This record gives sequence, C-alpha cells and structure tokens, in this order.
Amino acid sequence: MTDRFGRIIDQLRISVTDRCNLRCRYCMPASGVKLLRNTDILSFEEILDVARAAVGMGITKIRLTGGEPLVRRGVVHLVEKLASIDGLVDLAMTTNGTLLAEHARSVADAGLQRVNISLDTTDPHLYRQMTRCGDIRAVLAGIRAAQAARLHPIKLNCVVGGLLAGSDALSVKEFGRTNGLQVRIIRMMHFERGVFSVVEGGRGGDCRRCNRLRLSSDGSIRPCLFSDVFLSVRRLGPSKSIRLAVAKKPQAGGPCAHQWMYRIGG
Repeated sequence: MTDRFGRIIDQLRISVTDRCNLRCRYCMPASGVKLLRNTDILSFEEILDVARAAVGMGITKIRLTGGEPLVRRGVVHLVEKLASIDGLVDLAMTTNGTLLAEHARSVADAGLQRVNISLDTTDPHLYRQMTRCGDIRAVLAGIRAAQAARLHPIKLNCVVGGLLAGSDALSVKEFGRTNGLQVRIIRMMHFERGVFSVVEGGRGGDCRRCNRLRLSSDGSIRPCLFSDVFLSVRRLGPSKSIRLAVAKKPQAGGPCAHQWMYRIGG
C-alpha cells in the first residue's frame, strides 16, 4: 500500500489490551485510567481478521503492543495464529519485559521473532519510581530469557525526559553494549502539543519515512500516533477501515487530544 505522499505502508502495530502491570509516569496519569470493558476489546478472532486483511493488502510486518501484551490471557495462541499468516515476514512484540521470564520461550516457539523491551534506567530505585511499582530484577530476568529463547534482535526502548535524564540513557546504552542489545533513545512525547522527535537508533518520529498503521485495543485503525483520526474496524470492516486509514494518513503528526500510550500502543 502507498499513501498519498508516496510512503509505502507495510507495518501494522496491534494493541491487544489496554491493561498493564506497571504504571509508568509518562504512559498513565497519576489518577489512573478507566479501563475498557471486555466486550469493547477486540477478540483474538477479530484481531486475526484485521491482520489477515492487512497482510492481503501489503502489510508484511506486525508488532504486538499494549498496554502490556503479555498480561492478556491466551496471547501465545494469538502469536501462533498470526505467525501462520502467509505473507507475514516479521512478527515482533513491544513489552515492559517483566513477564518475559515466564513467557519468552513459549512466544518464541509460537512464532514470535523479536522483542523490544522498555528499559528507561538501570537504577533500581529510579525504575520503581518511574513505573510506580516495578522491580527492575524482573526486567533483567526477562531479557535473559529472551536471549535464551533467541528472540533476536533484542532492542531496548529508553525514554528520556522528565525524571529520566541523559545519564540514564547512557547507563542503558552501556548495558546494551555489554549485553549485545540494541538501544533506541526516545524523547518524551506530548500529545496535546504535538511534540515528538526522531528516535535515536530507530525509525520512529521520522514522518517522511513513516510506514505504519495502528490498531488500538478497542478496534480503531489509526493512521498516525499523533492524530485524532480513527476508523472502527467493527463498523467499517477490516479492509475498508485500512484503506481509509491509508488515505487519511497525514504528511506529519500534530497536536491531538485525549491520547494515552496505554491504549494506542507503543
């Protein structure tokens, strides 16, 4: 698929849940969030219908996100079904890593190829402060499990901004270097002001090269992370909503209201 600006759209990010076992300060408001009802979240069958339609239209890469995708019961089965779609060449997951020690082997055996793991600091106390409840030891165990399961390449997503400083990014870079992991530095984003930047070590934030659509956990296809445009796959059907999303994809992101990463996915 090609959008009106000549960009080839070949990646779909799928948020499988709005739930997460962490409460990261840059992802969720301090007051908490109103979670979707179970009936409002796409079933695995609906997700697979969208994925099959998307691959049939030219999508070759799918990334599972959340919330935290590993908190959704049965996600290994979803991975297995997605991996069996003819024409899909890359299946990845973005995770906070805290549940990977338990699930890395099973998702790898099901067909997951690689993971991005969120790690914003190597300081255990700051990690707990930023996540409001997290234990960095669980993430480190998850990284080791992902390595053992050969989920390669393993990329570390490191957010910088707010309480997180350049020194934290340097510590994550050094950790990545000594452990054979790729590191992506992400500047903190502000949806209402439309503030974002190009990801260091990745493609994110470079609107000229953007190749992705997003499927949120409530069934909305979004052409851009920094846009209020969304199209319901339940109302329009997968193929029509995908075509319209490509047609409505903006040249560049801008200010948008009421957006939170926990629902759209990373």
